[in-house]
Amino acid sequence: MLNRSLAILGCLVSSISSLAQQTWNDVSANYGLDSTPSIKVYRSESKIDNAPNIAFYAMIDMKEKSFKAFVDTSHKRRLTPSQFQHRNPDALITVNCTFFEFIQNRNVNLVVQNGKTVAYDTPVVSRKGKDTLTYVHTLGSAFGISKTGKMDIVFNLNDSSFARPFISQFAMKPLIDSFPKLSPYDKRLPKLSKWKIDQAFGGGPVLIQNKMAMISNNEERKFAGKAINDKHPRTAIGYTADGKMIILVVQGRMKGLAEGATLPQLAEMMLDLGCVEAMNLDGGGSSCMLVNGKETIKPSDKEGQRPVPAVLTIQRNR
Repeated sequence: MLNRSLAILGCLVSSISSLAQQTWNDVSANYGLDSTPSIKVYRSESKIDNAPNIAFYAMIDMKEKSFKAFVDTSHKRRLTPSQFQHRNPDALITVNCTFFEFIQNRNVNLVVQNGKTVAYDTPVVSRKGKDTLTYVHTLGSAFGISKTGKMDIVFNLNDSSFARPFISQFAMKPLIDSFPKLSPYDKRLPKLSKWKIDQAFGGGPVLIQNKMAMISNNEERKFAGKAINDKHPRTAIGYTADGKMIILVVQGRMKGLAEGATLPQLAEMMLDLGCVEAMNLDGGGSSCMLVNGKETIKPSDKEGQRPVPAVLTIQRNR
């Protein structure tokens, strides 16, 4: 049974959202995808809460064997999506994914590349004030793709001492104790299993589970207070019951042109696109999706594309 608090939140999100269903136009030909029917790109200018909006989504049939998913990442530096595209000239889709920190320019989420974990979550937070000797433990969300193209969204525990991430299909209420590290065999945790996955990357919070809007922000501790209701540029990923990957980007922070979306609105958009599971990725100035190297939404930073430490690419399978 799903976490009861998530189910309640999911019902609330579905009931209070006032997002009208988007009208999408097929713009695949504008991005050189005329001869690639298994990848389609759509654009919408339908308003969100009566505010102007520009959004794109890519739909990729992951059962198709002529292309593959690959998570590219840099080491102690960040690259723009266009620079990642240059490193991966066979990439049909390049999109930002993980959250990161600016000091060491590193991912703060899980990254699995060709079956090997190359970046780790930061799931332990030291508490402040009188509670500086206690820690908050969470299970962060991650999106995984197997070699056969099967997709899954999980809650994971990873560490450099683990050969593979440990995962659960269910969100976990944060744990507070005096230990700086959490064992995957801790009895307070939901049942965990080792994740044998080919490509994976973290983000969060989860937006949809079991075909329902269920935002796991309280469990993942991604955004404080009412921040999930702020409008920003957004990136989200999910998949449909018939094995199609959905990547959605929403332009934002451009008053009068494209104001962005809240997380509840993002969840509803992904639900309308047929996702059975979906999760939020890094947004704001990081949101950027390239199709055949060409930008879809306009990045919100005045400098243009923001350098990031990791991207998801969908590449031609040579």
